[in-house]
Amino acid sequence: MTPIRARARLLGPVLAVIALLGSGLAAPPAPAAQPSTVDPNATYVLVNRHSGKALDVYDLATNDGARIAQWTRNDGAWQQWQFVSSGGGYHRLKSRHSGKVLDFAGSSTSDGADLVQWTDQNRPSQQFRLAGSPDGHVRLLNRNSGKALDVHNFSTANGARVVQWPDLNGANQQWQLVKLGAGTFTNPIKANGPDPWLTYHQGYYYLATTTWTSRITMRRSPTLAGLASAPETAVFDLSGLPNGCCNLWAPEFHLLGGRWYLYYVAGQNVPDYVPTQRLHVLESSGTDPMGPYHFKADLGNTWELDPSVLQLNGRLYLLGSAMDGTQSLTITPLSNPYTPSGPRRTISKPTLAWEQQTAPVNEGAEPLYHNGKTMIVYSASACWGPDYKLGLLTFTGTDPLNAAHWTKSPDPVFQRNDEHGVFAPGHNGFFKSPDGTEDWIVYHANSSAGGGCDMNRSARAQKFTWNADGTPNFGAPVPLGVQLPAPSGEVT
Repeated sequence: MTPIRARARLLGPVLAVIALLGSGLAAPPAPAAQPSTVDPNATYVLVNRHSGKALDVYDLATNDGARIAQWTRNDGAWQQWQFVSSGGGYHRLKSRHSGKVLDFAGSSTSDGADLVQWTDQNRPSQQFRLAGSPDGHVRLLNRNSGKALDVHNFSTANGARVVQWPDLNGANQQWQLVKLGAGTFTNPIKANGPDPWLTYHQGYYYLATTTWTSRITMRRSPTLAGLASAPETAVFDLSGLPNGCCNLWAPEFHLLGGRWYLYYVAGQNVPDYVPTQRLHVLESSGTDPMGPYHFKADLGNTWELDPSVLQLNGRLYLLGSAMDGTQSLTITPLSNPYTPSGPRRTISKPTLAWEQQTAPVNEGAEPLYHNGKTMIVYSASACWGPDYKLGLLTFTGTDPLNAAHWTKSPDPVFQRNDEHGVFAPGHNGFFKSPDGTEDWIVYHANSSAGGGCDMNRSARAQKFTWNADGTPNFGAPVPLGVQLPAPSGEVT
């Protein structure tokens, strides 16, 4: 008895042949599509023609035998594959995430055997050749079984099995090879972009900055370079809100519990920015970083700036900057992304000489996590002076609400670079490269020592590395106009 799955695949071609023979005509041979050639030095994402989803190491596994599935394309390292030649037109497909290659469980030749990853042994079950299909798609035929890589039962679901099946040239056996390129960009990524916040999400960079108006705006681009000319899209208008109508500063958007929460500072009047600036938050209606958003909550009733969210031991904390004798870093426990659940505490004051240049300031606290270490990178000294810079706190205790459980680095970690013409670099954020393998910082800076704390500050980005002790090594701020490699995994 022919299985239903096979019958469904074969019925269309069989009926077509019967119709042609019944009319007295012989079925013409289908033209052979030419298989794609591959670059062994390149990285590819494989997108299924039927589902539009990418070949993916399920659950980001790194172990032998972990299954391979399809998932919404995000160009992460777990969706990136390198073709390693086995000779004779066959290749192994090596995961950039795990370093393992595609294989069939137990070197099976059975229909429906699951595709898995395994340590590279260059055995026949790990070797595939490319067979051409229409419109530049390919089928991947296994050397051991002769069967094709196939999304099981024509599924379009995330996490669906990928198996082997007799080569029928179905759309669920056809794959587009998307070569990931190595593009470039130059700073600034936004000419008038103070207090930048940048996130990479599902194939796009999203950038929001201070507007000093009643509108919250955002730019979107598939490349970092594209942000410089991307259209400015208004995602929310503060007009009419009683507690923060205008004078918007420092927007940040965080994906928490399946919704985006957009935190910002706003005052009651544009010129009245000192006494009335407060923290507020919007909530998205769906999963698009660009909204739509609706107003969710006020986050305090006293002067406070630069909201961000710290996640630590399963808890959420609101970070900010408020007056405690001097402008200092604050932390407030949250019961959810929009509800404070305890009093605000101070965790850092500008006590060091380099935190007091032009004026004593601690602000712009941004969490940074690495290898189990929790840190806060913050801005110090006055934003209207050339010596605005970044400092570092490291969580070294058990209670994030206790200032004594944070250790301040004695020296700044990022500061002006007169040789490169970069002054007052600060108010930063962090983001990952599209493939998840690189760490990047976004920040604003001025191009002259006389630059002010205004809309002339520009948004800039650069890659950073890590010191042996697990702290960030930001290097020196790079000059404007210098061509830099784009983040790893970016599609050009």
